[in-house]
Amino acid sequence: MWSLETLGRVRLSEHFYMRDFLYSEIAAFYGFQNMPERPDLAIECGRAFCQALLEPLQDTFGRVAIRSGYRSPEVNRFGNENGLNCARNDNPIECHIWDRDEGENRIAGASVVIPWFADHYEKGRDWRDLAWWLHDHLPYSEVFFFPKLCAFNLVWRPVARRRIDSYIAPRGCLLKPGTEPEEALSVRRERYVDFPPFLGRRERPPG
Repeated sequence: MWSLETLGRVRLSEHFYMRDFLYSEIAAFYGFQNMPERPDLAIECGRAFCQALLEPLQDTFGRVAIRSGYRSPEVNRFGNENGLNCARNDNPIECHIWDRDEGENRIAGASVVIPWFADHYEKGRDWRDLAWWLHDHLPYSEVFFFPKLCAFNLVWRPVARRRIDSYIAPRGCLLKPGTEPEEALSVRRERYVDFPPFLGRRERPPG
């Protein structure tokens, strides 16, 4: 039987614990317990997400800030029904419910900010510079950018869809699944030539 305290201590990867993703402003304000219905599945998906996507980001850019992590079905449903920027629980792009689906339909994601890039973005840096860096370096499934702090939803799936969308101008879909970028790799690399050197994940057991 899992307790919220015990669940929070579960280490998902070298730098990330389940507790990093369990805080929810919706749950805290409205009095919900943000607890997975299927903790083992949430941990499984969370580990894959952290090891494949968040660790390389933190290795390369330094601290990654989690704005919105895991949401229980109850919390997410309440957020959707009350206009709190949550998609429906059955929406296939809802990435915050890590214990919703199994097999190839598994999903895990979070809204994150990279402070290093946020500083550049506030000075006018194009969000697409980061978008193409993510595309060229990480096995993401979906990425969705937001105007504040250039935060973005970063999504893991066992079979990546490779789609990028944004609410930042130019708004819309930058890359559709199954398509290649319009910009050549050499042009994309020029966009992020000043980024820190990529430090790929050195696989370590979560311990």
